[in-house]
Amino acid sequence: MTARHVFYTGRVQGVGFRYSTKRIASGFDVTGWVKNLPDGRVELFAQAFEADEVEAFLEDIQQSSLSSHIKEREVKAATAETSLRGFSIVR
Repeated sequence: MTARHVFYTGRVQGVGFRYSTKRIASGFDVTGWVKNLPDGRVELFAQAFEADEVEAFLEDIQQSSLSSHIKEREVKAATAETSLRGFSIVR
């Protein structure tokens, strides 16, 4: 299983970023979550059995209308969380 932790910087809060990310995730075989951080960034965790699936999901986010709000993206390898089901918005 491949997992990625991603931190998005820019005007990524208050623009529907989390909801759009969840919608994009529905087109992929990924599990994970997305949440706003107090410092104005958005944090995303995504995992899939196939590394290509995670990378394609993250690329779709970059190619979507959200790209105009993203100033910087920091991607880190992460440890898979086998208990996750679906893709959710964390409050």
